[in-house]
Amino acid sequence: MIYKMTRRAALAGVASIAMIAAGATSALAEGWKPQKPIEMVIMAGQGGGADRLARLFQSIIQKEGLASMPILPVNKGGGSGAEALRYLKDNEGDAHKIMATLNSYFTTPLRTDIGVDIEEFTPIARMAVDTFVLWVNADSDIQTLDDYVAAVKAAGGSWKMGGTGTGQEDSLLTAMLEKEFGIEVTYVPFDGGGDVAKNLVGGHIDSTVNNPSEQMGFWKAGKSRPIAAFTTERIEAFPDVPTARELGHDIVYTMQRSFVAPKGMPAEAVAYYTEMFRQLSETEEWKKYTADEALDPDFLSGDALQAYFLEEREKHAAILADMEADSSS
Repeated sequence: MIYKMTRRAALAGVASIAMIAAGATSALAEGWKPQKPIEMVIMAGQGGGADRLARLFQSIIQKEGLASMPILPVNKGGGSGAEALRYLKDNEGDAHKIMATLNSYFTTPLRTDIGVDIEEFTPIARMAVDTFVLWVNADSDIQTLDDYVAAVKAAGGSWKMGGTGTGQEDSLLTAMLEKEFGIEVTYVPFDGGGDVAKNLVGGHIDSTVNNPSEQMGFWKAGKSRPIAAFTTERIEAFPDVPTARELGHDIVYTMQRSFVAPKGMPAEAVAYYTEMFRQLSETEEWKKYTADEALDPDFLSGDALQAYFLEEREKHAAILADMEADSSS
């Protein structure tokens, strides 16, 4: 009888500990709530993929009641995102600021001396990995990657490739294309991916490597044409578009869509925002958007996300060093 009571007590104790452990994470998030509107800083101008996504996140958070305070998107795209990075650094410990990132999160601190080390920032959540596609105007005679290379070579350096600025993702991919095919283009920068897409269909530039979400509307309207995808496998939304890799050119490049916070954000606030984005990642609207706009949903948080950031920083450092070596030779 004594044994049974002791065993019962022990089991009750184990159950109590399990309940406490299971509730610890949610209690941490539930124990802190924002006291004022949350600033969602965007490392890019209006109209591009980063801006569109951030505002979609804001909309879903509001509709699903995932935050107890409003989310306020704020564009700070100056200097290829240097403005946003510096702003986040200057607001250390602020529990009411988060930042939507893209790959300039890695490249801008490597290219410019702005006194920012991304390792100091607080990782919150990676929501997806975005893709890149080579696009031309639908009125173009170009149908294949070989057609494209031939046309660029025939243009003798006057071919206009639209992008969002030197050191930005599309300029890195453009440099990869130039190196792979021995071609030369005139790189024309715009304020954002949305402007790039508009200028392609308007005939002001000859090609782009826009994210699918930035070109999707024009493609559906029959105004732009995808030529090749820079992914490991064909994009589900474009089953007839080959990858560069399957055409014999090992060019694969993606862009992360993540959120970070300032250095020193309280752990309770980090838990709150991480849980907010985890819940967002499970909404039907987000799942539909990623399928429709050719994004790869891939939620990651905490130490694993920070490790991913640092690995990507090293990869981008190598790409930039390659570009500098080619330009000086």
